[in-house]
Amino acid sequence: MRTLLVTGTGGAGRTTVAAATAVAAATPGRRVLLLSADRDASLERVLGPVPAPAGGDGPRADEGAAPPFAPVPGLWAARIDAAAAFRADAAAVQQRLGSLLDLLGAAPLDPEELTELPGADAFALLRALRDTADGWDLVVVDLPPVHDALAALALPAQLRRYIARLVPRERQAARALRPVLAQLAGVPAPGAWAYEAAARADRELAAAQAVIEDAATTVRLVVAPGAHAADAVRRARAGLALYGHRLEAVVANRLLPDGSPDPWLAELAGHRRKEVRALRAELAGTTTALHELPHLGREPRGAEDLARLAARPPADAPEGPAAPPWTTEDRLAAEGHFLWRLPLPGATRDTVDLVRRGDELVVDAEGYRRILPLPSALRRCTVAGAALRDGALQVRFAPDPGLWPR
Repeated sequence: MRTLLVTGTGGAGRTTVAAATAVAAATPGRRVLLLSADRDASLERVLGPVPAPAGGDGPRADEGAAPPFAPVPGLWAARIDAAAAFRADAAAVQQRLGSLLDLLGAAPLDPEELTELPGADAFALLRALRDTADGWDLVVVDLPPVHDALAALALPAQLRRYIARLVPRERQAARALRPVLAQLAGVPAPGAWAYEAAARADRELAAAQAVIEDAATTVRLVVAPGAHAADAVRRARAGLALYGHRLEAVVANRLLPDGSPDPWLAELAGHRRKEVRALRAELAGTTTALHELPHLGREPRGAEDLARLAARPPADAPEGPAAPPWTTEDRLAAEGHFLWRLPLPGATRDTVDLVRRGDELVVDAEGYRRILPLPSALRRCTVAGAALRDGALQVRFAPDPGLWPR
């Protein structure tokens, strides 16, 4: 299955581009699902009435009913309902904790009492990615703006790290010693339900993370050419690279035609073409394509308008898990150190920082932060220096004599 994540700058027309891409990719005999995480019904404004699944996940590939909103064979669409997903998850948690709530004398919350908490949108998006992964040839996901999208996509790895720290793999031994620990500490140790809940959460997060990190999952970035479009793409490229996402294409949306007899429109079209050239220069020497979509003179409505945009469907991607975003080069014999390399295209020296913390490296770039586990060999080394060169963060690791085998 191929997954295309569509994000971009605010107001650039992300939903329209996502819908146009899904329309272009849908052909007879091919199953394409368009998912939108936008709450403002922008997908409905483009396609017409779109169902919002009660559980927050999209339709199943085996449902087979022709979509009523667009006369495009093979295209389904759904808007992720964060409120419904939150209520469904909260009800499931209450049901699993029923005996504990009874013991505490707590009254369960009724479904109509539940109002989603901050962050519910991100969890609903992850649930939809996890639950709609099978059976489709292509899933096009209309994501929030790039900063919010990266935060949501990073959640599975972050939360799994927290779970591993709070409920480590040695929990089986801890469960066996629970009565003794409770007597020594004077407080009750976590019950079996806590470990089971942690394991269940880890499995669900791992399923979402597998979709996000799959080699067949790529990102399409939508921008409206303007005075700061190239700079926005530069920062977004650094953030995407830091998290290991593959930027397949940048879409310059709403381009005006050249040769307008109106002097004002001709000047505006010229300015936008100048910004497109800046975007092309920003992407020069990379594998990221630059797609140009025209302005129709109105907001696109329906499959016919979306087809007129002539969006390009994503190319086939390799199967299997993606390679780690970093590489390690052994330079011990020649230079006495290992070189750890993390591509950060677009990052600048004044926005990059890193801190070694135990067996992890905390990297900041262009306002984004990621905690990366070090390969086993580098855990027995000390950081000897770092530099940002040729679009990559290069960190030198020297063997620690106290830890390195003689």
